[in-house]
Amino acid sequence: MALTTPLQASLFDEAEDVRLRPLQHFAPERIDLGAGAWIDLLPGWLTGADTLFERLATQVPWHAERRKMYDRVVDVPRLLAFYDEEDRLPDPLLRDAREMLSAHYGAELGESFATLGLCYYRDGRDSVAWHGDTIGRGKTEDTMVAILSVGEPRALLLRPRPEAGASGTTVRQQLGHGDLIVMGGSCQRTWEHAIPKTARAVGPRISIQFRPRGVR
Repeated sequence: MALTTPLQASLFDEAEDVRLRPLQHFAPERIDLGAGAWIDLLPGWLTGADTLFERLATQVPWHAERRKMYDRVVDVPRLLAFYDEEDRLPDPLLRDAREMLSAHYGAELGESFATLGLCYYRDGRDSVAWHGDTIGRGKTEDTMVAILSVGEPRALLLRPRPEAGASGTTVRQQLGHGDLIVMGGSCQRTWEHAIPKTARAVGPRISIQFRPRGVR
């Protein structure tokens, strides 16, 4: 399901090449969430992000999913795509991004980023509910999930799980136009995150998720 979705380009993207800023020179800002969890933030890691958005929107084989909730089957409110570690990625820049993230975080993570997941939020009605990436090793081990956002900004919310020993207030980050967030340490177990629906008129966004092997 290839899509052509109108996107109002960022003023900064109009004259910029599509490229990643070197992480050794533009290090992300780390925010300690407590209970062993942290996030790293780097606004504008990717320049020319709206160009990449258009390429992915039209070239990725997007698919819709349906899931059982309570006593009925409902549409998942976003489009999805997944690439395993041996799959050919839909754009060479995503391979470069994965390699750069692995080089920067490999020593701390103890391994490389391997898989690629993509979520297409078409408008404010698309969303993802509160969750942690705890399918697989993330349920019991510290890990990292790196997310590159292209398209219009949407709010990513994070909140602590008191039952997991975490405390604090909800964190809200607007992500889009090439912003990078990395959730690390115990974040997937002790915190959870969501993209809420919004009644505001918002344009489309694509979330590009890099994970180690065995984390979903």
